[in-house]
Amino acid sequence: MFDLARVQQALKDFELDGWLLYDFRGSNVLARRVMKLSDDQMGSRRCAYFVPASGEPTKLVHRIESGALDHLPGGKIVYLRWQELETGFATMLEGSQRVAMEYSPRNANPYISRVDAGTIELVKSKGVEIIPSGDLIQIFEATWDNEQWEMHKTAEACTTSAFDRAWAFIAERVRSEGQVEEVAVQDEIMKHFGEHGMETYHPPIVAVGPHSGDPHYETGTGTETLIREGDFVLIDLWCKQSKDRAVYSDLTRTGFVGATVPDKYTEIFNIVAAARDAAIDCVRAAFAEGRPLAGWEVDQACRDVIDQAGYGEYFCHRTGHSIGQEVHGNGANMDNLETHEQRLVLPSTSFSIEPGIYMNEFGVRSEVDVFVDSEGTVHVTGGPLQTEIVAVLAE
Repeated sequence: MFDLARVQQALKDFELDGWLLYDFRGSNVLARRVMKLSDDQMGSRRCAYFVPASGEPTKLVHRIESGALDHLPGGKIVYLRWQELETGFATMLEGSQRVAMEYSPRNANPYISRVDAGTIELVKSKGVEIIPSGDLIQIFEATWDNEQWEMHKTAEACTTSAFDRAWAFIAERVRSEGQVEEVAVQDEIMKHFGEHGMETYHPPIVAVGPHSGDPHYETGTGTETLIREGDFVLIDLWCKQSKDRAVYSDLTRTGFVGATVPDKYTEIFNIVAAARDAAIDCVRAAFAEGRPLAGWEVDQACRDVIDQAGYGEYFCHRTGHSIGQEVHGNGANMDNLETHEQRLVLPSTSFSIEPGIYMNEFGVRSEVDVFVDSEGTVHVTGGPLQTEIVAVLAE
C-alpha cells in the first residue's frame, strides 16, 4: 500500500515542495516501485503522480488508461491530446518551486537518472526547479526494518562460516591431491549456502593468483584455474535467506596456500585493510557527530589511504555499493570515482566497504558490510575484521 503520510513527511524533511513520479512504458522502475505498480501493469501511455508536501496528490493519466493509478490516493486529471498533457503538468505543479524527480544533472548518477531529457525540459518549462530524488528513493527502496536486519545477521553468519569451509576444503584437497580447481571451491561454497537455506543471484568468485587482480573475474574462465601450494587466493561471496524480503550479506577475504604468508602479499593487504578501516571510521565519526555524510566522502576517506601509499592507480572501482534485497541495492554507493555520489548515508540503510589493490600478479580486496540502524548506530558485519591474510596450510 502507498504510504502517503510517510512520503509527505520525507518531502518536508528534505525541504521539497513535492515529488513528481513519472513513467512511460516501464521507463522509470524506481517511480513504479514507489507507486506500487507491478510488472504486469505495463501501460502504453504516459502517466504521472504528483505528491505535494502537504495536501492531496494528483494523478495525470491518458483517457484510454484512465484507471492506471486508481489504487493511489488523490484527484485525477485525464488527458487525451498532447496539449492537455502539458496543461495537466502545469496544473499539478502550480505553486510548487522545488520538485523531486528521478533525475541527475549531467547524468552524474545514472542509478537515479530515469526520466528522459524531454520530459525534464517540459517540467522545467512550468517554472519549477527539479531536485534529484535519490535520497527520497533511498527511504522507500533501500531502508531495512528490524526483520530485515535480523535476516542480514543470519545471512552474515552463513557467509562468514563459508570462508572457514572454503579454506578447509582447499587445505584438504591440496594436501591430499596437490591441487584443487577454482570451480570445485565455488561448488563447495554453493553447497554450504544450500545447506543453510540461502540463495544467491550468482555463484561466488574464487580467484587464484593473477585472476584475483580482476575485480569481476568469472571463476573457472582463466587460463590456469588450479589452486596449489604457494598460491594466493581471493574469495568474494554473497547470499541471503530464501525468504521474502531477505537482504544480502556480501564479503571478501583473501588467503595464501601455505603455512606462512610472504611479505609481498602482507604489505599490500595492510594498505587495503587500513583503507577499509579509514572508511569505517569516517562513517562512525559522522554519525557520532550528528552531521550529514555523503557517499563520496566515505570513498574519498578510503581512497586517500591507498593514494598516499602510492597504489592509487590500482584501486579501480568505488569503495562500496548499497546492499538490499539485491546485492547491489538502490541506496547510496560509496563512490567518488565512477560517480560523485551526493546521496546521503541514511539511517536504516546498508552498504559494503571493499577497497582493493589489483595488479597483474595478484589483487587484494577486503570487504565488510555496514548497517546504520534507525538510531544512527553504525554496525560493521562480516565476523571479526580480517587483520591478516589467512595462511591456509597453517597447523
